[in-house]
Amino acid sequence: MTGWQWVKLVGNFVNLSTVAGAVVGVLGRASFSRGPRGLFFANGYKLGFPVAGAFTIGNVVLSKHERVYFDNPALLRHEERHSWQYFWLIGLPMLPLYVVGVVVSFLLTGDPASRNPFERLADLKEGGYVERPVQPIGKTVTQAFSGLRSRPKGP
Repeated sequence: MTGWQWVKLVGNFVNLSTVAGAVVGVLGRASFSRGPRGLFFANGYKLGFPVAGAFTIGNVVLSKHERVYFDNPALLRHEERHSWQYFWLIGLPMLPLYVVGVVVSFLLTGDPASRNPFERLADLKEGGYVERPVQPIGKTVTQAFSGLRSRPKGP
């Protein structure tokens, strides 16, 4: 680890974001392991929220997948950038700000990542995202409601 990665590791423990990530991992019955760059992996995450291949809280990268999922260097860089975002935003304020980014991006593009500044700064492509163009909000609303109507009803 570099000196700056040590600073981030300690900072994200002090600001409690890594502690929160560990708690979420325990609640999601994930298996923990040490990763590179001061990261911790919580694989086999079993809760259905959030709907993502991986997500980061502090220095904890949570995923429903096995650890080999992070053998992709681009994805690892993407998730590490998120850990830096927690550091610079002094921890848990990142979560509500990220949600605002999701909402704004969805309203602008119909996609939660395309215009989310946190995903853009972490590099959309390295995170496996496709950048969607800005579209009229009417189209976004129509897409959202048609998606709700096409869902199967309960048993």
